[in-house]
Amino acid sequence: MAFHTMGIESAGVLAMLHRQSFPVEEVWDEQSFQSLLSIKGTESKVACVNSDPVGFVLFRTFGDETEILTIGVLPHYRRCGIGRALIRALFNKGKVILEVSFSNFSAIYMYKSLGFSIIGKRSNYYKDGSDAHVMYYGS
Repeated sequence: MAFHTMGIESAGVLAMLHRQSFPVEEVWDEQSFQSLLSIKGTESKVACVNSDPVGFVLFRTFGDETEILTIGVLPHYRRCGIGRALIRALFNKGKVILEVSFSNFSAIYMYKSLGFSIIGKRSNYYKDGSDAHVMYYGS
């Protein structure tokens, strides 16, 4: 497995991975990724197996704090450590923060096992009106 740090040129690949990793109502298109990646401090890491992209993390860094905007792994490659590796690759940037759906128990478990703590709640965070935990890693 190889990881590639990428910028705006990765928008098409990220849109494809996002579409294949999430339910239709949550999918971000290529234009959304281009817009986000044009913001200073925003970049992506793409995980590849045999040069095929299988997972990604989109993040924004300001100073010593990094916010994970979205992360996804293709269904066939889940539970292989790719998501964990993508997140660990951000730990050298300092503090890391993210939001995760209250109902995404497997992601919450993974984040907690990586050392994240729940520090807050965002009510009605998702399009369907569901809530999100705010989780934090760092000192």
